[in-house]
Amino acid sequence: MFRSSAATFLADRRQFVLGAGSLALLPWFGQCLQGSAKKNASFSNDPFTLGVASGDPLPDGFVLWTRLAPEPIEGGGMPAEIFEVTWELSEDESFSTIAKSGKTFATPQLGHSVHVEVHGLPADKWYFYRFQCGDAISPVGRARTTPKFNADKDELRFAFASCQHWEQGYFTALGHMAKEELDLVLHLGDYIYEYAPKADRVRRHNSPEIESLDDYRNRYALYRTDPDLQAAHARCPWLVVWDDHEFDNNCAGDISEEKGIDPANFLLRRANAYQAYYEMMPLRRRCMPQGPHMKLYRRIPYGQLANFQMLDTRQYRTDQPNGDGLKPYNELEADRFATLLGDTQEHWLMRDLIASHSNWNILGQQVMMAHVDRQEGEDEKFSMDQWPGYSHSRNRLLEFMRDRKVPNPVVLTGDIHKNWVNDLKVDFQNEQEAPMGTEFVATSITSGGNGGQMEDAEKIIQSENPFVKFFNGERGYVSCTVTPKEWRSDYQVVEFVDKPDAPLVTRASFVVESGQPGAHRL
Repeated sequence: MFRSSAATFLADRRQFVLGAGSLALLPWFGQCLQGSAKKNASFSNDPFTLGVASGDPLPDGFVLWTRLAPEPIEGGGMPAEIFEVTWELSEDESFSTIAKSGKTFATPQLGHSVHVEVHGLPADKWYFYRFQCGDAISPVGRARTTPKFNADKDELRFAFASCQHWEQGYFTALGHMAKEELDLVLHLGDYIYEYAPKADRVRRHNSPEIESLDDYRNRYALYRTDPDLQAAHARCPWLVVWDDHEFDNNCAGDISEEKGIDPANFLLRRANAYQAYYEMMPLRRRCMPQGPHMKLYRRIPYGQLANFQMLDTRQYRTDQPNGDGLKPYNELEADRFATLLGDTQEHWLMRDLIASHSNWNILGQQVMMAHVDRQEGEDEKFSMDQWPGYSHSRNRLLEFMRDRKVPNPVVLTGDIHKNWVNDLKVDFQNEQEAPMGTEFVATSITSGGNGGQMEDAEKIIQSENPFVKFFNGERGYVSCTVTPKEWRSDYQVVEFVDKPDAPLVTRASFVVESGQPGAHRL
């Protein structure tokens, strides 16, 4: 599966180290080579097949993204040349007046992707944007600046989602999301799946299991050809973080879930995955990877109303205890040195939480935090890949938020392909302990195929885990309305994903009152 030759690896390693250095120099490199960029390109096929996106908004700007790819799943179809790309902002969709514009460059080093960091805009304002390259004009997208850091904002509307497996269904839920009036979308990981195609699936992957940079580029391109995904990206800014399938299932730091994998080849594959992820996401230049390392965790404030901490629970974690899987609790889970976040990210998070003056402090992350027992009866089993497998690290964070009186902590989670609502507490075994926060878990967009309400399973899970307020196995996403006084989460589900055009249903709604941790069903 992986190349094991040391000579081959050293050659490849030189390539990706040199590539990482060239990525860091690209802004300077592009400016120096303006004269060699193609300015009046003519395309026989539309180069904007992958749509447009915006992300990581701030009070004075945001990131605009596109990628030139006339043959999207065949390597992009672009020659190994630099192309000049023009971008425009307008307050109206017809672009009758241009509020801001500029030029940038699509380079082969970044797969002809474009990341424009727009600055100098008024706070809390919507814009339309588009790109042009030669004779081709992109679709129009919408982006917005966030409120000023000290602004009192009355309302924030956003949605969060995760886990969209191309082969297991249609992204209909994202099409419904695109019709909502949202300020933001959070994607919490498993944006793609790395697996080889399987028979009898709804749709088929376009290659064997992906390993090379070209493999990852083509897999992302396949997913981004989906019209519902494109529509959701174009509708409003996204905040993105990865989980494991953007690289390799159940990876833990630099450790593969497969035994006997050459660590050097593993890191080479991770470098390919990280570069492709950066190329395809509306991320700022500070997130640009350096070989197999990419700092993705970051903070996005929304006035005084909300503070988003987007976390990375994959890149810095120690290995899953007890051989991964569902296992009884033992001393390995309580290992004080085991970590999901790593020391640097954990300390950054705690410093940010201490300094936060926001009404709601939101942790956007991947794996379930609540200490959920998955085994019916007296025996207990917990997920070693999720926070229960790292219980000392989790309890340290929960105790910190409780003892420091962090205002209204809310944890948003993906990964598990089910809807959950959980009260968070330091001692989950103590039914008398008051909750100190709330966890909302979004199901998958398609992963797992058609789901169901699972009402009998919900009763069993709640009998074993009284802090679980909701459990559901349908597909969809969660839309949230946040005000200074309350948080409302609406669990939006589709009844099937194996064919297009499923209707959307609000299956359940929960409210958290400001200053009163714990969710209540409406």
